[in-house]
Amino acid sequence: MAVPKKRTSKMKTRLRKAQWKAQASREAAKALSKAKTILKSLRSESEGSSSAKTEDAPTQTN
Repeated sequence: MAVPKKRTSKMKTRLRKAQWKAQASREAAKALSKAKTILKSLRSESEGSSSAKTEDAPTQTN
């Protein structure tokens, strides 16, 4: 015969939710940091290649 389970206390429920939210927050911060690093490296690579192109171009004097 089925027996009803005991109710989980509010404190346990809130602790579990707080842990879940904290972990999600940490993961989001790591993902944002990683994305910023990638964008920074891509930006520096593109600046390096564009400055190399302008250095190779002949300069004009008036």
